[in-house]
Formats: sequence, structure tokens, C-alpha cells
Amino acid sequence: MLISKMAAEGGGKEMNEIKTQFTTREGVYKLLTHSEYSRPNRVPFNSQGSNPVKVSFVNVNDQSGNGDRICFNVGRELYFYIYKGVRKAADLSKPIDKRIYKGTQPTCHDFNHLTATAESVSLLVGFSAGQVQLIDPIKKETSKLFNEERLIDKSRVTCVKWVPGSESLFLVSHASGNMYLYNVEHTCGTTAPHYQLLKQGDNYSVHTCKSKSTRNPLLKWTVGEGALNEFSFSPDGKFLACVSQDGFLRVFNFDAVELHGTMKSYFGGLLCVCWSPDGKYIVAGGEDDLVTVWSFMDCRVIARGHGHKSWVSVVAFDHYTTSVEENEPMEFSGSDEDFQDQMIHLGRERANSTQSRLSKRNSTDSRPVSVTYRFGSVGQDTQLCLWDLTEDILFPHLPLSRTRTHTNVMNASSPPGGAPVITTTTTTNGNNSGANTPALNSVSSSLPRSNSLPHSAANTATANSTNKPSTGTGIMDSAIATGVSKFATLSLHDRKERHDKDHKRNHSMGHISSKSSDKLNLLTKSKTDPAKTLGTLLCPRMEDVPLLEPLICKKIAHERLTVLIFLEDCLVTACQEGFICTWARPGKVGLLSSQNQASSPSGTVV
Repeated sequence: MLISKMAAEGGGKEMNEIKTQFTTREGVYKLLTHSEYSRPNRVPFNSQGSNPVKVSFVNVNDQSGNGDRICFNVGRELYFYIYKGVRKAADLSKPIDKRIYKGTQPTCHDFNHLTATAESVSLLVGFSAGQVQLIDPIKKETSKLFNEERLIDKSRVTCVKWVPGSESLFLVSHASGNMYLYNVEHTCGTTAPHYQLLKQGDNYSVHTCKSKSTRNPLLKWTVGEGALNEFSFSPDGKFLACVSQDGFLRVFNFDAVELHGTMKSYFGGLLCVCWSPDGKYIVAGGEDDLVTVWSFMDCRVIARGHGHKSWVSVVAFDHYTTSVEENEPMEFSGSDEDFQDQMIHLGRERANSTQSRLSKRNSTDSRPVSVTYRFGSVGQDTQLCLWDLTEDILFPHLPLSRTRTHTNVMNASSPPGGAPVITTTTTTNGNNSGANTPALNSVSSSLPRSNSLPHSAANTATANSTNKPSTGTGIMDSAIATGVSKFATLSLHDRKERHDKDHKRNHSMGHISSKSSDKLNLLTKSKTDPAKTLGTLLCPRMEDVPLLEPLICKKIAHERLTVLIFLEDCLVTACQEGFICTWARPGKVGLLSSQNQASSPSGTVV
């Protein structure tokens, strides 16, 4: 009894240890302690009652070759620094700009990448009292304040972003559930705006501002019920994904102001959302502790990921580790050696190149292109999870006689900016019979963890019966989705039982705002009763879609995590204590790492 108790305590201590490095299939990611950004005094921030710490980046393309700039908010303070990343240690004594606000707190911010220069940048900052400020932290100027008198919206700003491709338009969402489109050239007026209905649809409406002269806001969107927690533009800027406290993901055609598709969370509100580099998939996370992958083409959930033990606060795709593989047309009846000989291994592409090559899947005359998407998530459980979305999940019809598992390997010896990702393809003959289990185990034994569970046959055949775009590609993808996977890697039933136990223990319906919570309680009794959506295309049951497991799931902070950003040579995280951490990618550590290792304890590699 004593031994088991000691073992349990030891296990708990190991689980609670803060990791300073972790290993993935590409290699080892290392925390660069000298590259940590925070308030100049480096004292942990008392985050009680404060808005989440957020981080924004911009490159000003200056002549020095160090054009990266970072902005972050901590409490009432806003900082703007030169970001030195993996190259040099951070110098916190010299912020380019620092601002302290009274009576309100910064909640979010966004740079205009189109207009940024070494002499000037346009930074939008949203606030807890509802205002939006346009500042230039290089010139140290404040050019405009929008919703100054709070006549447009009195609730907290939850997300602010420049409209892609525009130097003057930006979009703002609020805890009221409203979004507003602004033009920096226009004023907000001295009276509350009057609106005229432009378009109305399923639980959303869009109004124009009714005025003799053009004024802000240009448009008012009312989306769902409760707070609109975050929105994200598609890579081409044509579509807008929104996640709300009512648990819905809603995807709009932004220019046409039309609803493209919807998805409902398994439980509670959705808090975060992001697009794949090619715009084909959307990942959302929230209060159900899950990451949910949604197909833009098919308007359906294609996978869920379970690794977090609390709310998921940020999801993001890694454009630099997503691998692309072009395949010659082939038969799947040959030997493993013949199959591997036909595969074409490609080097890593830069993010924009990856995006263009992913688009080849839209072309009917190109060779088939298979992709492994890498994305990450961080949560209030202080854990970072990395996930791979592989073709056995995306195209369950392909492995009729074999399983194909992609492994990304980043070449550590390659020069900066050109480190290739090599796609290793492992093939095994397989079906659902028990005889194939050893072969499957032999494949997964070389990997850190199993990456996906089998696709259920239950709802795949009918998943595309509604909400399909009328394009040739949509029809093709629809045919793909009707295929039924015949292979298995792990017991879905076992995973579901474990998930349900953890889920019941950790989830919470409560929301930070009591008013929003009351509104949500009324809503769940009427429009969005989970019992009415569970088991439908909006919200498939757990056993009806594949359940992903994270490649890694590591505790990396003492307080809840609020930021995850993938850059070319590192990834950046931040926690509510106000510490912004840089994690060097494999092979990108350099001299700075040697300095770090000499002055800080060694990390744990698992």
C-alpha cells in the first residue's frame, strides 16, 4: 500500500513538472529562456480578474535583417519590442513603446501587415470597455479612437483584425455577440447609430448603418447567442469563421454576407478557431476540452482530438511543418517496396508555397497530392498539444488494403530558411481482423503515440447528404467521404469510455460573465438544446467520428496558456502570468541555446 502511494506521488510530481523541451517526430523543441519576453521587471503578473495575455507579430522589413516586432498586453499595460527570436537574447529594458491604460484594459490587438514599414506600423487595440484604438507604436502616436463614447457597443472587445488585403477596413467582435466593420477613414458620429436590415439568416443578421453621410460602423453583424469569442479569416480572405459562447462555429462568405455552414460543439461554448493553410479545414476548441476538425468543403465534423483536461484557449496550424506529397497514379495491389518506390518525397516549403501546393488538390488534371496537416493547441490546463491530421482521417476510402502513416522529419543540418520536411510513408497490409494487429503495432512502435483512431462507418456514408457546395471538387470530395475505412489502430470504445470519464470530471458550463451565463442558460432550454443537435451532422456523437490523440501533450506553464503562434524557426507561447516563451524548432537553437544551457537547468525530454 505504501509503495503504491509513493508511486502515485512520484507519478503526480512527474506529471506536474514544467517541461523546458520536448521531442516530436521532427526532433527536439527547446525553450530559450534568454528569449523570454515579459514586463521589464520579469515579475509574474497577478492575473486575477485580468484579460488574457495576447501576442501579435509584424515584420517591418528593415535593412538590418531583424525586422520582427512583437506586441503583447499584460493587465493594463501594452508593450512593443524588437523580437529577436532564436537569434539573440531579449532586452526587456528597451521597449520601443509602452502604454499603461486607466479604467480599461487591452484585450486583443492586430497589426496591418500591408502598411508596415520600418518607420511606421498601424496597430489596432481592443479594450475591455468596448473601445478600439489605432496607434503607431514606432512613431508613438495615437491616431484614432473608435467607439469612444461606447455608443456603438458597451461590451468587451473579444477579437479585432484587419480585413485581409485592406489598408483601411477592420472587423471587431464583442462579448455582446455583435461584430462591426469599420473604416479607419470614417468617424463614428456623435450619436448612437441607426441600422437598416441588409440580410438575415439562420440565427444571424447583418445591418447597414443608416445615415446621411458615411460613418462607422459600416456593417453590424449579430451572430448567435452570447459572446462572439473569436473569428478568423480564411487564407484567401473570402470567408469568415466565427465561434460563439452558444457553442456554434459559423462560417460566412464575407463579401456575400451569406452563411456557408455551421457546427456545434460537443459541450459548452467555443473559444477559438483557425484555418488550415489551404482553407480546406477549420479547427475549433473550447469548453468541451476538445479540438474539433471541420471540413469546409463537406460542412461536417471529420475528427475530434482529446488531450486537454480543461478548456482549450487557442488553436493554430503550423504552416511550416505541414507536409505535401505528390503521388503518381498507382494501384494499391503491389508490394510495400513497390508502393514506396512510387512515392515522391518533397522538401519543406515556405508557408505561402505550401499553401499554393495544397491548392493542387483542387485541380482535376494534377497528380494526387496527400497532405499531413500539423496543428497545435494550448489550454487552461497549462498544456501544449501538437496534432497531426493525416490522410487516413481526411480520405478514409484510400487505404482499402493498407494503412499509410506519414511522419514528418525536419532535417536539423539544413540551412536556416530551407530546412526540408521529409515525408516517410509506412505501409502495412491490413483490415479489421486481429491478425493484423502486430503489423500495426510495429508501425506505431517507432512513433511517440498513436495519432488517430479508425473512422466510424456509422455516419460516413450519409455525411454529405446536405450542405454541399455545388462545385466539381465538392462532388469529388463527397464521393471520397462515402468510402468506409476497414482498418483499426486502437479500440474506439475504450477511448470513448476514457474520454467520457475525463470529460465529466473536467468540463464546466460556467462562463466568466454571469450575464452571458444567464443568457446561455435560457438559450440551452430553447434554441440550442444539446439533445436536439447531438447525433446530427451539426454535432456527431463521439463514436461517430475519429478521435485523434496528440503527438505530444506537455505542461509548459504554471498559469493558463493564452497564446500559440507558429513561426518559421520557433513557436511562441504565452501564459497568464505575462511570460512570452520562444521554443526553438529542431536544428534552430544555435549559439543562444549553449548560453541558455550554461545558465539554466536542463529540461526534460520525453
